[in-house]
Amino acid sequence: MVSSPLVFQFPPSMQMTDEQFFEFCQVNRDLRIERNKFGEISIMAPTGSETGNREGNIFGQLWVWSEQDSTGITFSSSTGFKLSTGAERSPDASWIKLERWNTLTSEQQTKFAPICPDFVIELRSASDNLKPLQEKMAEYMQEPGIQLGWLIDRKHRKVYVYRPGKPVECLENPDTISGELVLPGFVLNMSKIW
Repeated sequence: MVSSPLVFQFPPSMQMTDEQFFEFCQVNRDLRIERNKFGEISIMAPTGSETGNREGNIFGQLWVWSEQDSTGITFSSSTGFKLSTGAERSPDASWIKLERWNTLTSEQQTKFAPICPDFVIELRSASDNLKPLQEKMAEYMQEPGIQLGWLIDRKHRKVYVYRPGKPVECLENPDTISGELVLPGFVLNMSKIW
């Protein structure tokens, strides 16, 4: 199993435009592709079945809460967002308040929306290295609009809770995780995630 994504660096003269990168991702739909703020492209293989099941469970719980709450919308791991740094990222699950989402044009909403979600979740699979995921979470926390992020490390049964401008909190083997004031009433049941 691959423990790290393949990272491709391009000379400045060969950097893809946003439109070209979007098209590149569309013709390679079976791969998970992200671009960092330096223009480096990371290509990750699809997750294994077990991780995909856990990721689906996380998204399902978030989606059910969001449908009942009605103040925002959820996004799956196949959704790309263009961050203010120029990076394009795809969290495993995310949520954006409707009032922020509705400020985007229809064209912006169709492609990699130029917005960072209010809430992001990253799930560490057995083959993932922790450090790149922690760096990705730290990158989200520098973005306008982000309010809360969870990095779920199934391997060590830990959840790292990220809040902008605050130290990272590490929860050891929690039964549930609360969405706090960002997602009032949302509680992720960890029994099917571990």
